[in-house]
Amino acid sequence: MFIKNSMNIFKKIVLLSVFILQATASFAQIEVSVDHVIVQDHYSGKILFERDADDSIYPASMTKIMTAIVAFDLLKNGETSLDEKITISEKAWRMSQSGYSSMFIMLNDQVTVENLLKGIIIVSGNDACVALAEGLSGTEEDFVLLMNEKALEIGMDNTNFNNSSGINDPDNYSTVRDIMRMSSYLIENYPEYYTYFKEKTFTWNRTGGDPIKQGNRNPLLYKNIGVDGIKTGFLTVEQYSLASTLKTENRRIIVVGSGFKTKNLRSRESAKLLNWGLKKFDTIQIARKNEVSNSLRVWQGKKGNVDVLFSEDFYLTIPKRKKSQIKGILNYNGPLKTPISKGQKVATLDIFLSGEFVKTIDLLASEDIKQSNIFVRIFKSLNYLVWGDV
Repeated sequence: MFIKNSMNIFKKIVLLSVFILQATASFAQIEVSVDHVIVQDHYSGKILFERDADDSIYPASMTKIMTAIVAFDLLKNGETSLDEKITISEKAWRMSQSGYSSMFIMLNDQVTVENLLKGIIIVSGNDACVALAEGLSGTEEDFVLLMNEKALEIGMDNTNFNNSSGINDPDNYSTVRDIMRMSSYLIENYPEYYTYFKEKTFTWNRTGGDPIKQGNRNPLLYKNIGVDGIKTGFLTVEQYSLASTLKTENRRIIVVGSGFKTKNLRSRESAKLLNWGLKKFDTIQIARKNEVSNSLRVWQGKKGNVDVLFSEDFYLTIPKRKKSQIKGILNYNGPLKTPISKGQKVATLDIFLSGEFVKTIDLLASEDIKQSNIFVRIFKSLNYLVWGDV
């Protein structure tokens, strides 16, 4: 990725690689009819647009994203399994009789964790939320403690959950920024379970009744634009909300909006924001973890060079149609002294965008390099003294 350069012994060198890319100093704006909204490029983490993103909102059924995350944590830790059966309590059953979104579970039935998760994620079943919370933690209140612990862990500093479903409760609040963080965490950490969120229908083969087939509440799944999640919400006091995400081969955009006045507006404006984020910006992968960045010269080693690897993935999101420069500046004392251990930090790469520092990425040795024997070291030292050649 970066051009090699010859170096003098034990001197700090600077290596430049210039990419002419599409960028601009300030991001574009867009007209949108929603009170609270945020748009993020998932891979770079760049916020592309926001409006009142830190104002308190009622998350409604977007709360169920955290309900699912806590269940996924318990699955990961081996504290439950997808085929574990949970007995449906009267409290959970009554939720299905109260006019809320439901998967319509039956009193005293035994339902697997996987079916309850599908009932929560696909058809937004409030009854399934209560049943899962009680089955995994004993009470919904104890499950909510896990939800709030997880919220703090992932940086949702302006959020409090007071139930597992998001139904009316003034102490169940969040922000669109926090909902975005929660959505991003879900996508990043649970790809194997995230696929539930794009399923368009769920058929519940309930005991003692006919099967019930319901569609996913997310309207964008049916538009064939690349949307694969995440969750709708509605409360009279908050109006309509939606956490949505669109994925292409190389990009993922996340939009969270709350305060849409109608269902149609929620669908139309969310789709507009997703497509705007995709079309107005480019996301460039600057570094790929464990990929070779450079081959650096080694002093007094059994090998003359060592490949160095990026220590992490790193992306930059930049607007289109405006020229700018991304610069990578390689810093190290070289040639590198031996011995060198595999995984040892031997250099750094400073990334600049439009002349402003963005990030430092560590570069790691790809292998062990042992010192050459003493006779070879003496010969090379003499050669350097005479000829100045390392």
